[in-house]
Amino acid sequence: MKRSPFLVPPGKKIKLSEFDPGFHGGFKDKDAAQERLQKDIARMSALQDVFYASDSHSLLIIFQALDAAGKDGAIKHVMSGLNPQGCQVASFKSPSASELDHDYLWRSNLHLPERGRIGIFNRSYYEEVLVVRVHPEFLDAQKLPARPKGDKIWKQRFGEINSFEKYLTDNGTKVLKFFLNVSKDEQKSRFLERIARPEKNWKLSPLDVRERGHWDEYQLAYEDMLSHTSTPHAPWHVIPADRKWFTRVAIANVVVKTLESMKLHYPELNEHQRTQLEEAKALLEQEP
Repeated sequence: MKRSPFLVPPGKKIKLSEFDPGFHGGFKDKDAAQERLQKDIARMSALQDVFYASDSHSLLIIFQALDAAGKDGAIKHVMSGLNPQGCQVASFKSPSASELDHDYLWRSNLHLPERGRIGIFNRSYYEEVLVVRVHPEFLDAQKLPARPKGDKIWKQRFGEINSFEKYLTDNGTKVLKFFLNVSKDEQKSRFLERIARPEKNWKLSPLDVRERGHWDEYQLAYEDMLSHTSTPHAPWHVIPADRKWFTRVAIANVVVKTLESMKLHYPELNEHQRTQLEEAKALLEQEP
């Protein structure tokens, strides 16, 4: 499989300044990108059919981003061609009191996809090294018996997450991770649009705007997270997010190439199963 230009090379320390949020892949316009997207959605649908029938693997797709980067829209448009029977979406908000009584990976385990299914996480356990890092006071609510001093806890959690994803991979779950990289100016523009359009008011809270005051801290947290948790078995892709139409094309293309690389096929019947099928055929043909 040809390497994606958005891939974070495993083991490499990266800077988000190396990734252009406005990159649009040379597409002439939105219409040209839409044509490519529809082709990839159709291909994805066909691949999902084989994926579901083979019942040997599951696929976990993780979306992380700052507010207004387009996660919801990407999930809606890119996954529109998937069969709902083989797909599930979990959105992770602030943990509940019950969830805080467990380890930070516990609630994610409850939503992992079964074999043959595609699971989508809208935000994920990565919030534990992002928003919790920017707001370390949230750690106090997690009732940890003891924790490393200073930044050591984030290195510890990077290791735990890498081990968790390696465990999933070893047991048949392919992990695919997308960070939607939106610029500060574009986020501001989208916030203002949500204020200007009444039907979008519900999508913006004053907290979203206040979090912009931590922009630089989030950029550093994301860089550290991407550098430490992009692994050969669970890579990160930094997707340009200033043009939503290109964001969706880029994501769809990576998902298609990932499914193709798994080289799955429809189940083949053994001799006993073929005999039973022939017997069923004979019974059907005998019907009046």
